[in-house]
Amino acid sequence: MAKAVFLEFEKDLGEIAAKIEKLEAEELEDGKSNRGEIARLEKAKARRTAEIYHELTPWQTALVARHPNRPYTLDYVNAIFEDFHELHGDRTFADDQSIVGGLARLAEHAVMVIGHQKGRDTRERTRRNFGMSKPEGYRKALRLMKLAEKFNLPVFTFVDTPGAYPGIDAEERNQSEAIGRNIFELAKLKVPVIATIIGEGGSGGALAIAVADAVFMLQYSTYSVISPEGCASILWKSASKAPEAAQALGLTAETLKKLGLVDKVISEPIGGAHNDPKLMASTLKKALVDQLKLVKSLSTDELLERRLGRLLNYGRFESDGPNAAACIAALFGDAPQTPAQEAASSDSDAAKDVSDKPAAKKGARSTRTAKTSRTARAARTRKSDAADVAQKADKAAEAPALTPAEAPVQKAFAGAAEAASNPQEQEKAPEAAPAAKPAAAGKTSRRSSAGKTAKAKTPAAEAAGDMAEAAGAQDKQPAAEKKAAAKSGTAKKAAPRAAKKTAARKPAASKTAAAESAPAPQAQPADTKKA
Repeated sequence: MAKAVFLEFEKDLGEIAAKIEKLEAEELEDGKSNRGEIARLEKAKARRTAEIYHELTPWQTALVARHPNRPYTLDYVNAIFEDFHELHGDRTFADDQSIVGGLARLAEHAVMVIGHQKGRDTRERTRRNFGMSKPEGYRKALRLMKLAEKFNLPVFTFVDTPGAYPGIDAEERNQSEAIGRNIFELAKLKVPVIATIIGEGGSGGALAIAVADAVFMLQYSTYSVISPEGCASILWKSASKAPEAAQALGLTAETLKKLGLVDKVISEPIGGAHNDPKLMASTLKKALVDQLKLVKSLSTDELLERRLGRLLNYGRFESDGPNAAACIAALFGDAPQTPAQEAASSDSDAAKDVSDKPAAKKGARSTRTAKTSRTARAARTRKSDAADVAQKADKAAEAPALTPAEAPVQKAFAGAAEAASNPQEQEKAPEAAPAAKPAAAGKTSRRSSAGKTAKAKTPAAEAAGDMAEAAGAQDKQPAAEKKAAAKSGTAKKAAPRAAKKTAARKPAASKTAAAESAPAPQAQPADTKKA
């Protein structure tokens, strides 16, 4: 008999059990009878056990599902089935001992039995990989299912795994494909399939052998997409939040029964299946025999339709009626609302609906107002730009008299102000572009003469170009004046030297000096385009 193990919340039971053991040891040593005291302690232990297990939290239920003394698949096979012959290997890679399976008899029926096996001691747990199967384990299970289909044998599966093995070697051999293949093949298997969750039902590792016509679940077992520790590590970055995660996951048998994910919850003895394995096996055997009679009465088409419908309805539930919100809240452990709270909530919802209607109309009006505001803002921006240009042109007009080279600048400012203040001219500019092309043919730049056609410009752009050309002309004028002054100085220096020349050349030299000493003509400003 395995040594009694008490969980953290079972400390009171451990103390009572220690007193009972002490009295029994004293009875053996001294020969003194302590039956009365032992009986009293046994009653106290049973009463305290009932109190503890009557109010288990989801996290405590998860701990009971992992109890090291809890019956495993082979324990139920030996207690429920007869003439069991284990089959090994996946015929592809290896024999994964975390999944066991073989032929057996249940009453007068030949059946196929498949299930997870964790192991009792350290050596067996290592050999069976703590019940975490690799791809070869799921492929072995699939091979046995196909064998059962070939010989028309019902399939019984027992789920007890923390999840599929996440190691590198398992991923290299296509772990996800093996699980997906099992789910796919189970959904269309042409023989009855009955699954029972006897401990932990973790994620895809459990679902790979749990797609069935009927799913049973022991009272203190769990069934979820992830372990509470894994969920807490993801959501709260700490495994210490596992109790909160277990509450949120809704992994207990009663919750899953309400959601329609399991068909029946099998009651366990007080204190869990490990407290009385024989009673648990007897209760489970009766439920399995009754369910087998029921599914054998269905045709193959009915079996497949029911099974596929169950698989497609995972995660979907409905609740209607006046207390629908309270029912949904109760499923997830939330406190249901009182009738007064429900009435207040309904009134607030109705008031919100009434207030939302004017808000919707107001929203439509605000949308139209926003569009109008954008249009007006754009118009104001155009007027402001035109006013700025006009103001600059006025300042240029009030300036002192300009030189001939600065005159085009004033003209360009005036043209730009006129173009900016008249949006219609800007809109007509693209339409006038084809007509402007022939006129611009004679004034093409060096690039246009190389084969590129000059683009038609708006009046504002042409005014800007005239301003740039006028500024260039002003830059050229000082340079021309400097050049003329330099020539004049050179002529003055050359005059004395020319006077010493011979008399025959004196008239010519005098004429040359006089010509060179004459002031250079002023550089005329460059022609500017009309604005």
